[in-house]
Parts: sequence; structure tokens; C-alpha cells
Amino acid sequence: MSVSPLALLRWQFDLTWSLFEYHLERLDAADALWEPAAHCWSVRQGVDGTWVPDWADTEPDPVPVPTIGWLTWHVGWWWTVAMHHLRGVPAPDRTAVAWPGPGEPSVAWLRGLRTEWLGLLDQLGERDLDRTATFPWPDGTDHTVTHTIGWVNAELMKNVAEIGQLRLMRAAQPVSDHQVSRQ
Repeated sequence: MSVSPLALLRWQFDLTWSLFEYHLERLDAADALWEPAAHCWSVRQGVDGTWVPDWADTEPDPVPVPTIGWLTWHVGWWWTVAMHHLRGVPAPDRTAVAWPGPGEPSVAWLRGLRTEWLGLLDQLGERDLDRTATFPWPDGTDHTVTHTIGWVNAELMKNVAEIGQLRLMRAAQPVSDHQVSRQ
């Protein structure tokens, strides 16, 4: 039995999301800001109450260990930008994609992005998959919408694994060893 490329990509996404739900259902607010190492990227609350992710335009060496909060912001940022590109509308600047906060606000945000993504996929036909894609590829590539959807799946898999591993590491520590910072 033949499976269409769009059906396969959707199956792959659904599988990845089911693995993510395992961790999302167990995340609490303290997980988001737990710093597993001294050299971390996190999200930090500004004086106006908004959450600002750590960022450098050139990746530092060594690469900082991201917190779950930073990773959830990162997922929200690249996913938002990918959806804007697929719709053909201007994407927001990185600084305009705000993290809603630890715990349920970020979980609800990610689930909302999932619903939005599935709605976008449902609007695509098989012929749409061959359109040239503008993100995350540099200008002049021959990558298609199919490539972008596959990239979203791969990026989500990677970030889900990172979030899951951090959550499991924190859960495995004695409570006295949890170093929750900047709440």
C-alpha cells in the first residue's frame, strides 16, 4: 500500500508529538527554570514581567546548556516563523515571539501551536508540497515545502528529546539537589 508524502509526514509528526505529550503532561513550573549546569541559556523575567530568552547572534563556544524554559521558547519561536513562511506572510522577529511563562502557560502555548500547525497541514494538498520553501533554507536553494515539513518534524524530535532528558534528569535528583533559579 502506497502512502502519500503528506500522510507520512503527518504520521511522523503525530508520533513525535505523542512522545512530547508524555513530558508535557509531567512538566511543572519549576522544571522550566531548572539550570542543570553553570553555563546555561534560560529565559529571564524582565522588569516589565515579560520573559526574555538568552541569545547570542554568534553561537558561543562552549554552547550553553539550555533550560526547558529556553527550549520551549525556542520551539515556539522556530515553529511560529515556519508557519508564517508557509503561509507566505512576514515572519515576526525573534524578539517578538514571547515565552508565556513556566508551567501551564508554556504547555498551553505549545499545544496551541500544534493545533495551528495541524490546521496548516490540513490546508495543504499534495501539489503544495513541491512549492519552493523560503524557510529555514538560504535563498537560492531548491528546497520545497516537503523539506520544511520534514525539518519541522526533525527539529521537534530533537527538542522533544532535549526537553525529555532535562525533565528526567531533574526528576532523578533528590529534591534537595534541585537548583531552581530566577523564578
